[in-house]
Amino acid sequence: MRLIPIFTWNKTIKRFGTSTRKLSAAPWFQGVLLLACVIVAMLLANLPVTRVLYRDFLETAVQIHFSSPDGKIDFLFPRDMTIEKFINDILMVVFFFTVGLEIKREIADGELSSTKKAMLPVIAAFGGVVMPALIFALVNHGTAAASGWGIPTATDIAFAVCIMSVLGDKVPISLKVFLTALAIADDLIAILVVALFYGGTVNLGLLAIALCIVILTLILRRLGEKRMAPYLFLAVLVWILFYYSGIHATMSGVVMAFLIPVKPRYNKSYFFHKRAIYNARIDGWEKHISPTAFPNGPQRRSLHELSKVCNGSMDMSYRVEHALSPWVNFLIMPIFALANAGVEITDLSYFNVFHVDPILGGAGMGIFLGLLLGKPVGITLASWLAIKFKVGEMPAKATWKMLFAVACLGGIGFTMSIFVDTLSFGDQPADIMLHMRDAGKIAVLMGSLCAGILGTVLVSLFHKNRDE
Repeated sequence: MRLIPIFTWNKTIKRFGTSTRKLSAAPWFQGVLLLACVIVAMLLANLPVTRVLYRDFLETAVQIHFSSPDGKIDFLFPRDMTIEKFINDILMVVFFFTVGLEIKREIADGELSSTKKAMLPVIAAFGGVVMPALIFALVNHGTAAASGWGIPTATDIAFAVCIMSVLGDKVPISLKVFLTALAIADDLIAILVVALFYGGTVNLGLLAIALCIVILTLILRRLGEKRMAPYLFLAVLVWILFYYSGIHATMSGVVMAFLIPVKPRYNKSYFFHKRAIYNARIDGWEKHISPTAFPNGPQRRSLHELSKVCNGSMDMSYRVEHALSPWVNFLIMPIFALANAGVEITDLSYFNVFHVDPILGGAGMGIFLGLLLGKPVGITLASWLAIKFKVGEMPAKATWKMLFAVACLGGIGFTMSIFVDTLSFGDQPADIMLHMRDAGKIAVLMGSLCAGILGTVLVSLFHKNRDE
């Protein structure tokens, strides 16, 4: 009698695991997961029971204390590290690392691999960065909020892909590819913006040492080193040096991503040669041992060796990106959302994004208008100029109306926009800085939400008009 519930329980677990894998593979799932994390974070930051615990948890110190009995050695590592900084300065390094790998792959063999493919989305991406920055600068010129111009310049690919997958065939495939390539180019521009404008005071000595390690990594790659361990060790050293040098530590992830070898350990001829050998061994052992026992011991060893050859026939860059993507998409980014989207609403003025103070400025207004208007106008105008001067081609089966509607989805700027917001306004007193950052996060969420709704409505409307 006991076996029946146990069997049923095991069967239920297997079904749950299969359903979970299918769900996580859906293109819309990551966007829904991030949205759920945003809602949870807002609740944790504002419910009376969890508000204090949420903030205290994020501000908990996470450091290793090194000391000697005589007291000559006594220091903490990493410096000033809290759980919130651990998420933003360490976990997000992995995010930026995978973004760097994706950009490198697209440049090497993807939507950015040729001039013809890359010109339109790259030019459109620049337009989608410049126009929101200009709108923010016009609203906040000469005020304390002026340094936040980089916040509304980024497109969040997860939410954009989520909405496009829900819209289905209403969006032409060519425009889906266009927006994806634009978001990748947008990420690269956002990375440069963070590196150039949102770091601290630079320690040139530590930066020089980091540069030497980068050169050493290039030498290793040139010598044909294909093992992952040396690159991971050097990546950790570069992160430490970036963290203490004043350049934001996440940039170390991007730098190391571009240094990961793209050539596989085994070439094509070696793979086919080894495959033939192991296949022959597997077939040979099939005759000596009962065919019902597959794989038997020797066959299992051959399959294991063949799997290592298969693994080594793919380049390290692809293998690392493939291994890290699930962790980034379904763990690191949700954790980032939980830690950074939780804004304590002390008064309703946060939601008045159109309020502009003569001294503090209007960060909320600049961000909201930058995402909702600046992004689509900048993307569309830059695309029109590129096609007008024949340096880019109109995506197949696309109209200007539909391109503008898809460009509205480019105004969804969640992850990178909130990340830049956490780096902005550092030149202000602590209370003003925190107030402006919280107002900026609310404006990012509101602007992204409105951009998503506007893009969805316009796509549906223009698709319906086309059918009629």
